[in-house]
Amino acid sequence: MIIFPAIDLYDKKAVRLYKGDYNQMTVYSNNPPEIAKDFEASGATHIHLVDLEGAKSGTTPNLEVVKAIKEATSLFCEIGGGIRDMHTVDTYINAGIDRVILGTAAVKDEEFLKEAVAKHGEKIAVGADIKDGYVAIKGWIEKSEYECFDFCRKMQDFGVKTLICTDISKDGAMMGTNHELYQKLSHEFDMQIVASGGVSAIDDVKKLAKLGLYGAIIGKAYYTGAISLKEAIEVAK
Repeated sequence: MIIFPAIDLYDKKAVRLYKGDYNQMTVYSNNPPEIAKDFEASGATHIHLVDLEGAKSGTTPNLEVVKAIKEATSLFCEIGGGIRDMHTVDTYINAGIDRVILGTAAVKDEEFLKEAVAKHGEKIAVGADIKDGYVAIKGWIEKSEYECFDFCRKMQDFGVKTLICTDISKDGAMMGTNHELYQKLSHEFDMQIVASGGVSAIDDVKKLAKLGLYGAIIGKAYYTGAISLKEAIEVAK
C-alpha cells in the first residue's frame, strides 16, 4: 500500500481543515515545498495535494506552489480541488503533475469526465467525498443525489482507474478511519482505492494495508506528530 502524505493549500500555505470546515483552519507552514522535501526524506514516493481555494472557486490560485513542490522533489504528485474543465486538467498535466483528481466535476459533468479519461487515461482519478452515505461536492458544502456505491460503480464503468474515497466525518478528527467502508469498496470494485480521512494512528495504517488497498492518505496525523511518516511507510509495505 502506498502512503500519500498530504498538503492542503490555501493562500500558498500548508493548512488543515477540521471536517472540511473553512472556518476551522490551522496553518502549518508558509513553505509547502519544504514540507514536501521532508516527506521525501522520510521515504515517501507519492504526495497528495489539495487546492482548498480552488475547491471553492474552480480556479488554480496555488498553481505556482504546486509547480514548486513538483520541481523541489521527485515525488509522484496528484492534485485535486476545483478541477472543473479541460483547460485546468491540461494546465496541471502540462506542468508535470502526475495525476489530477476530479471531484465536483465528476458528479456534475459526466461528459467532461469521459473526455478527460479518454484524453489522459490513468492520469485522471476521481475523489468521492462521502457524507451520510452520499457523495458531497463543492468543497464538501453540498450533498449530491448519488449514493456512495452507485457513484463508484458508475466511475468504474466510465474507465476511472483510481478512486480516492474520503469519509468526511472522519477527516481531521483524529478518531480513526472507516475501515468497514474501505473493506466494502475493495471487495466491490477493481479500481485502485485510496483511503482518506481519519488515518490517525499506526494501527489504522496496519488495518488498511491488510485490506489490500492501493493507498492511504495521511494528513493531520503527520502534522501533529501522531504518526511517524517513516514508520507508516514501512508498515504499509
